[in-house]
Amino acid sequence: MEIKVTVKQLGRKHPVLSEQHLEIDYDGNSISLEQLLKLIVQQQVGAFNAKSFETEDQDQIQAPLENYLNILTDTGKAGFGSIYNEKRADLEKARENAIQAFEDGMFAVFCGETRLENLKQIIDLSTQPVFTFIRLTFLAGSYW
Repeated sequence: MEIKVTVKQLGRKHPVLSEQHLEIDYDGNSISLEQLLKLIVQQQVGAFNAKSFETEDQDQIQAPLENYLNILTDTGKAGFGSIYNEKRADLEKARENAIQAFEDGMFAVFCGETRLENLKQIIDLSTQPVFTFIRLTFLAGSYW
């Protein structure tokens, strides 16, 4: 099943990533938020593990597009698509981290205009909603 996902960061004029179409391994019309998160993590871990790891003799520079460079420097993360850590992602650990991060309030998930606040909440996929993930940033500092 194909779903539409947008990832944003609060306080930015432009989303860090634009709308993406993800292919998840699911055929039903309704799904819980917990299942959806696990399937998205499974798809992303699979995509990460499928990437080839470059070695020094095969290093290829993948420079970002000119209009995307400002967004990268604003976020403080200017990457060139190369992966230098050859360790593969662990699917179970990644799933646990995603669920824990949601429970801890590290990111918010919206289905269309509705915020999803409970992992057991059922989502109707027959309407082909757009899912928005917003990374929440905590302020640092103290009052004294």
